[in-house]
Amino acid sequence: MESENIIYSKKYINCSREELLEAVSEVMSPKRFTHVKGVEKAALELARQYRVDYEKVSIAALLHDYAKEQLDEEMRDIIISENMDLELLQYGNNIWHGPVGAILIRNRFNVTDSEILDAIRHHTVGAPQMGLIEQIIYVADYIEPNRIFEGVEEARALSKSSLKEAIAFSTLKTLKYLLEKNVKIYPRAIETYNAWVVQK
Repeated sequence: MESENIIYSKKYINCSREELLEAVSEVMSPKRFTHVKGVEKAALELARQYRVDYEKVSIAALLHDYAKEQLDEEMRDIIISENMDLELLQYGNNIWHGPVGAILIRNRFNVTDSEILDAIRHHTVGAPQMGLIEQIIYVADYIEPNRIFEGVEEARALSKSSLKEAIAFSTLKTLKYLLEKNVKIYPRAIETYNAWVVQK
């Protein structure tokens, strides 16, 4: 399914794909926008393979990084005002933009579909249990065509045969990278590792 051929039903979001692209482009840099379109492309390929709703996948992919370039102060305010897990405040934008993005998208686009919102919420560190759309966005974010790093081709190959294997691979590689950098790891990332890598 080519992304340009997708016609939104207005059931999940009250705009067309073209209008959504314009709204997304206004809140991020050209480089980030290129990444977002790449995630949509990869996600739609996975949606076709695993027979998942194209429209939901397209919306989740295009909105997954909606909060990525929000000011940290604004994101902190949302975490506090929405009574989110205050442990989030010990981390930063790389963790925040998923859960904060889900709130912004709910409020600004009136998106209420739980599968779309959970895919956005969990694309940063995953979750112990993820539905197919969550899995697709999590993997597509890792393998989108603009990504160039050691292991990405293996992840792409795995995604064609097993989403679970691709999640396990990308989660393990990401945790190894964070450990090598000696940075603080958000506990949900460990829960994702335990569920998808250790128990696979």
